[in-house]
Amino acid sequence: MNKKIFYAFFTCILFFIFLISFSSFSFAALGDPQIVGKINSAFESIEKWLLKIATPAAAVAVGTGVFMKKFSFGDEEKVRTGNKLIKGSLFSYAFILAIDLILSAIKSLVN
Repeated sequence: MNKKIFYAFFTCILFFIFLISFSSFSFAALGDPQIVGKINSAFESIEKWLLKIATPAAAVAVGTGVFMKKFSFGDEEKVRTGNKLIKGSLFSYAFILAIDLILSAIKSLVN
């Protein structure tokens, strides 16, 4: 994956996480107005959608890496690329799951 695309994707994920956390903390003392409730529910549905997409995407990436290693026929570059793909996809999936756990822990502390 190109580094620019990776950084753009990572920035978008961080932006969505920031919006989710900001929308849940913004009017906690005053009660939730209707628009904040709608924004919270929208971001929660986006978060659930991203988690549903992340699982099969990680499985496909790991499977692709395994097949690259299996059918490399001794080409060291393909073996290294397969290893990088497997490690990167598992790290990314673990990062997405950790972000979900951290956000749920913060929400439970605030509420």
